[in-house]
Amino acid sequence: MAQRILALAAEDVPERLQEALQSLGEGELADMVTTQALKGKETAALLRGIFKGSPCSQPSGVLRRLQLYKHCVPLVESGDLHLGKVSEIIGLLMLEARQLPGHALAELATLFVDVIKGGSLSNGKSLELFSTVLTALASSKESLAYGKGELNGEEFKKQLINTLCSSKWDPRSVIHLANMFRDIPLSGEELQFVVEKVLRMFSKLDLQEIPPLVYQLLLLSAKGSKKTVLEGIISFFNQLDKRQKEEQRVPQSVDLEVATMPLDQLRHVEGTVILHIVSVINLDQDLGEELIRLLKTEQQKDPGRALCPFSVALLLSVAVKHRLQEQIFDFLKTSITRSCKDLQFLQASKFLQDLFPQQYDVTAVILEVVKNSAFGWDHVTQGLVDLGFSLMESYEPKKPFGGKAADTSYGLSKTPAQQACRLGASILLETFKVHEPIRSDILEQVLNRVLTKAVSPVSHFIDLLSNIVVSAPLVLQTSSSKVTETFDNLSFLPIDTVQGLLRAVQPLLKVSMSVRDSLILVLQKAIFSRQLDARKAAVAGFLLLLRNFKVLGSLSSSQCSQAIGATQVQADVHACYNSAANEAFCLEILGSLRRCLSQQADVRLMLYEGFYDVLRRNSQLASSIMETLLSQIKQYYLPQPDLLPPLKLEGCIMAQGDQIFLQEPLAHLLCCIQHCLTWYKSTVHLCQGTEDDDEEEDVGFEQNFEEMLESVTRRMIKSELEDFELDKSADFSLSSGVGVKNNIYAIQVMGICEVLIEYNFNIGNFSKNKFEDVLGLFTCYNKLSEILKEKAGKNKSTLGNKTARSFLSMGFVSTLLTALFRDNAQSHEESLAVLRSSTEFLRYAVSVALQKVQQLEETGQTDGPDGQNPEKMFQNLCKITRVLLWRYTSIPTVVEESGKKKGKSISLLCLEGLLRIFNTVQQLYTARIPQFLQALDITDGDAEETDINVTEKAAFQIRQFQRSLVNQFSSAEDDFNSKETQSLITVLSTLSKLLDPASQQFLQFLTWTVKVCKENALEDIACCKGLLSLLFSLHVLYKSPVSLLRELAQDIHACLGDIDQDVEVESRSHFAIVNAKTAAPTVCLLLLGQVDKVLEEVDWLIKKLTSLGSDTSDSSQASDQTQALEKGVILQLGTLLTVYHELVQTALPAGSCVDTLLRSLSKTYAILTSLIKHYIQACRSTSNTIPGRLEKLVSVSKLLEKMAYCLELGVTPTSASLQVKLSGSHLTPQCYSFITYVQNIHSESLSYAEEKKKKKKEDEAAAISTVMAKVLRDTKPIPNLIFAIEQYEKFLIHLSKKSKVNLMQYMKLSTSRDFRINASMLDSVLQEHNTEDAENEPDNNQSSTAEQTDENQEPKKKRWRKK
Repeated sequence: MAQRILALAAEDVPERLQEALQSLGEGELADMVTTQALKGKETAALLRGIFKGSPCSQPSGVLRRLQLYKHCVPLVESGDLHLGKVSEIIGLLMLEARQLPGHALAELATLFVDVIKGGSLSNGKSLELFSTVLTALASSKESLAYGKGELNGEEFKKQLINTLCSSKWDPRSVIHLANMFRDIPLSGEELQFVVEKVLRMFSKLDLQEIPPLVYQLLLLSAKGSKKTVLEGIISFFNQLDKRQKEEQRVPQSVDLEVATMPLDQLRHVEGTVILHIVSVINLDQDLGEELIRLLKTEQQKDPGRALCPFSVALLLSVAVKHRLQEQIFDFLKTSITRSCKDLQFLQASKFLQDLFPQQYDVTAVILEVVKNSAFGWDHVTQGLVDLGFSLMESYEPKKPFGGKAADTSYGLSKTPAQQACRLGASILLETFKVHEPIRSDILEQVLNRVLTKAVSPVSHFIDLLSNIVVSAPLVLQTSSSKVTETFDNLSFLPIDTVQGLLRAVQPLLKVSMSVRDSLILVLQKAIFSRQLDARKAAVAGFLLLLRNFKVLGSLSSSQCSQAIGATQVQADVHACYNSAANEAFCLEILGSLRRCLSQQADVRLMLYEGFYDVLRRNSQLASSIMETLLSQIKQYYLPQPDLLPPLKLEGCIMAQGDQIFLQEPLAHLLCCIQHCLTWYKSTVHLCQGTEDDDEEEDVGFEQNFEEMLESVTRRMIKSELEDFELDKSADFSLSSGVGVKNNIYAIQVMGICEVLIEYNFNIGNFSKNKFEDVLGLFTCYNKLSEILKEKAGKNKSTLGNKTARSFLSMGFVSTLLTALFRDNAQSHEESLAVLRSSTEFLRYAVSVALQKVQQLEETGQTDGPDGQNPEKMFQNLCKITRVLLWRYTSIPTVVEESGKKKGKSISLLCLEGLLRIFNTVQQLYTARIPQFLQALDITDGDAEETDINVTEKAAFQIRQFQRSLVNQFSSAEDDFNSKETQSLITVLSTLSKLLDPASQQFLQFLTWTVKVCKENALEDIACCKGLLSLLFSLHVLYKSPVSLLRELAQDIHACLGDIDQDVEVESRSHFAIVNAKTAAPTVCLLLLGQVDKVLEEVDWLIKKLTSLGSDTSDSSQASDQTQALEKGVILQLGTLLTVYHELVQTALPAGSCVDTLLRSLSKTYAILTSLIKHYIQACRSTSNTIPGRLEKLVSVSKLLEKMAYCLELGVTPTSASLQVKLSGSHLTPQCYSFITYVQNIHSESLSYAEEKKKKKKEDEAAAISTVMAKVLRDTKPIPNLIFAIEQYEKFLIHLSKKSKVNLMQYMKLSTSRDFRINASMLDSVLQEHNTEDAENEPDNNQSSTAEQTDENQEPKKKRWRKK
């Protein structure tokens, strides 16, 4: 039969073909097509023949076509046919489909929907036909029966799509269906419906099937719904990541249905999806812009949902080769800083922490992206590197490098900018560790920035470089050419950058001879450079080489570990250079350095400060170094035993024209000799072998040095100041050459004395004679010190007031203090009594300790041996703290000060030292605070480190200082020491940061602070300020401080009186600390400062409220959070309004208090306005819920009468209506009264100036202009405040209209203030006028006065009613 139909079709005789086809039954036609298709012969020709014989003009033809379509669709999906045959059949069916009438198309489309519902699609090829059918159906104009009614083709198509998307889909056919919808013209609503259905199917698909489906969805998004598509993809992978994390946290999931997905599989799928999105964005720019828009909007609402690891990785991938790079990086940087600010904001307020228990940290998210990128996400790495550098450059430290390693190396980052910069460094370091191919690129970029940013600080880049080298030392070998190129520029870089750079790349010098040789060449050239910085760089480089290339046989330096970690390359690299080569290399460098001993003082100074470290690390160089130092000191040492002074000071200076410079830092040279000799005697000498020659030679210089130092000590004690040409009559001014010379001499002599003090104490072994020598040297030092202080005081010179930096080492200071204050050994008592007898010496010892701690705090290191070794510094700090703490708590200042009154007492110095130490430890040694507190607790010295409870230990120390503070408060007025009290309060404030705010100890300390403020009527301004600041800082970490602020405001009102003198303020004193002396401006300004902080919090909350208001998802959760936030905002504002209510009625003195209050009021009204705007927006967006809530809040009219009572009981209003009532009925009228009061004060000051003007006519212009300027300046905030009030009222009226609730019933609208009559003032003026002119015009004046009095009575009554 098939052959016959084919033949008839070929003959082109339609009638016979139609007859033949009509003779076939439905089943026969179907069997024929199936048989022909399976044979694979002439199927298309057969179908064409059937179509030819079934014209659409005849009902039978339409029916036959329909039967054919109904049969072919299952046939194609059966999987029995070859794919080529399937495509051929579908292509033919698609061509003919458009000729079908509407009802046939509708029936065919319904068939397809049933097939999809039944899940019988296998290869999805027939869906190409479905898309053609739906497209044809949409363009059909005839009415089609649907249910009981009729629809046109477009509406019928819409209903079909609706039905299709509402039904269940077979997961296997989702991709085919998504592909099909691309070919169908869809309206926006239909497209949204389809996209949402496909997104819902994500969770039902296997993970591997997601990427192709995402690709189809992205192509579909070209029609629209881009936001929904992107939001759905990001949300899906965010949920998967969260589930993965949860499964990792709880390994054996209770829910067995959720099969654990392999992590690597998930990451690979995410990577593929990101690639798909990036490729589509490259074709469709709008999709990229929609992505940024979406994430910006989401970030306002919920940062955790917007910036998850997947979305950040996606953004970074898009940013690499795209014009959106700048936008993306700006968005990411803004998000990072905002996240850091928000975290900081939350950590500073318990009130906010309660409202936002879950804190989002973008830093962790971005570092997670770095970790995830290890799973083959090469498309993300370049974006990560660019972001890292962008962050480091945008938020680089503003302070010069200047040795302040503390900025980046130690401690916590304080500001959001610092945190962002540190995050940039972490991104680069982690990316460097994870991705090998990009390592050389990162390294090159870091080195380039170190070179090109020579002027601006590069400490953060050098720290990063150091960390990179530590993480992969051998990677530098592949980039050694880049490092060598960097060395060529060393002489042009600042000395601090050079030192940091050389420390960072130092491990490479040990493994690469070529790099080391190129560095030596550069350094040798630099030694002869004209630039001083280049020569200093050469010295720094050579000293580093000497420290790190040990000559075989040198002692291990484990007992004095190096600050920069010498052996980052854990290998015996010296095997390749024999010991002789190393020794020759080091001696050659020493030869180069000897030349530097004839250069400027700065270069010599670097050498003297570096020799000790070299000696300690490379002990075989001892004899060479000691010989060098011996020959250098001999140039200035006078060997004759009776000659005074023992050293030639004139050789240390150099004159150039009128100017005099220091040529030889003699004190530093002697200091270097002293430290090297001490170390040599204690270490090398004890370990010497049997090499007699060397020993004799070594003993030679050792003996020389000892004799020399002994002789210098003896003669320095004998020397008078006149011997150095220094006495009280000498000129010390820095403006003359002689004065400069004398200053240089004085500092050198004082330094020499200090060096000798340390030397004699160390070798003295507690001998009385040696300690007498120490005291003799100190006498010489002290005389000069006193003269310099005296001269500096006379000259008022800022330079002169700076104390010269002490030459004592930190280790010696800790030893000396321990001996002076804590050494109870019987055998030492007699000798130590010599030193203890001198109060001046004790004070000096403590003040040097103070200076050393200050230097450590500011620069992260100190002068002298081990000054750059954090471990040694920490140990010394602990020792010093123990001594100072014991000294301060054992001997109160009052006892000590009853004797000598000259200078600061030792106890006070100890307290200042303790304050600095507590600050320094928190800044530099954050991780070691537990060990520090443990070291202070002598009773519990052997406890395990793991058991240390920081809060308990800190609370113990706090109690000691609390006792001292209570003693100060209870002491007689004459004995009250303001300076000590301030320091004690600051110490308590510093230590309180170590307490856990949730602990009992914190609550006890807060309660104690409140009690102290309530009971002590402190009149000292500074102490009052410190104590209240402490109270506020503690209170915000416990709960919101608004109730505390209200009590303080009431106290200020009671203390200063009312602006209306006729009103007597009820005296309710809560805090004794608020008194006549402290109330204004001290307490008032502190109070307003704290109010501003609360306002900032409220403003932040309102912004969060607004962003939550625009969020439509998770409505119930969002609604609960919105209600909690609204309640929090209204609680805070309600109580703050009562604070202002007190303050605007207070007779504050003109000046800063009034000015600050007016500005603060303006800010409050602006925030009230933004809250009202939020409610207006809420009314617009969700008119069915929010106005109802507002109405409920505002309609409780009885609250108005109860308000005053509530406030007196301390009950905070909790509704928006009450907030409006508070602002309307209480605050606004009082604001206007306060403005009048302020203007009256200023008019009085103007009239006072006018009176002065009449008295002194010669100064009139200057006097009046000064007062006028002051009045103008002080009254400037008034118009701003009036504007803010009127704006508030304007939006309140707007909200009343929107919400249909009359909120204005609580407000009295402000009248224009351009024309204002003050009734009482007018009365007095008129009466005065009447008495003068009564005789001339009695009738007129009397009637006029009566009229004016009547007119002005009403406002007066109104004022009283308000009260």
